[in-house]
Amino acid sequence: MDISYSEIVRFFQEIYNLIKKSSRKLEEPWFLIKNIECLKKFNSYELEDFLLSFSFIKRELWNHISINKIKFIIESLKVLNYDITKLSKILDYQGFEQLIKEILKLDGYNVITNYRFSDHSYYKYKTSQERYEIDVMGLKENFLLIIDAKQWNKRDLFSSLNKAANLQFRRIIALHNNEEKLNNLVIKLFKSNNNVKKYLPLKLIPMIITLEESSFKTNNSRIPLVSIYKFNSFLQELKENIQYFKYIEIKKVILQ
Repeated sequence: MDISYSEIVRFFQEIYNLIKKSSRKLEEPWFLIKNIECLKKFNSYELEDFLLSFSFIKRELWNHISINKIKFIIESLKVLNYDITKLSKILDYQGFEQLIKEILKLDGYNVITNYRFSDHSYYKYKTSQERYEIDVMGLKENFLLIIDAKQWNKRDLFSSLNKAANLQFRRIIALHNNEEKLNNLVIKLFKSNNNVKKYLPLKLIPMIITLEESSFKTNNSRIPLVSIYKFNSFLQELKENIQYFKYIEIKKVILQ
């Protein structure tokens, strides 16, 4: 079965438009096959072969297919002339977090999402906040990224970003002071006790990832403000740019 590249592009465009019209809350929306124009020309055998070519498609009951949005976005970056900002707008807040997680994993990071812990820092006496949650945490070598995902729009002011970034730094101070949680977290992320000491001291780097681009690269405390569009380049350049960012070092981890 011969399919031209232009036909593949049209198929991706049609799927994108269908997803765009569906609920952003759906992680894997279903679509009736007969309503997808690009699939109408295939017989049943050709259709099966075609659908198996794409990791983001799953055949469902009642002549439907489901689309994994995160996998679709990653594949679309190779096919469509759309940037990741545009593609990310088909996601809700949780989907945006999952996209960040997938980008980190593709770059070799070990990742945990929605991590909760108790506050053992002095901040709790100032704020009365005793528990925190971190959206996404990614570890690679001696870099531990502590990420707050924000679907900001272009109207959001620097003051909002600045405040969110400072709160993120407060979270890593709270994590740093919860020694038991931090030790368990680091060991879990490394997946082996043997790898921990090799990469000490660890750098805990708080950061904000936004949907839309901002003209600011850091907040007033040197905490990175990174758009999803520039996230991959941020990861590639992190070693060279680390001196420009605020972070906390972890020099000792107690292995159990």
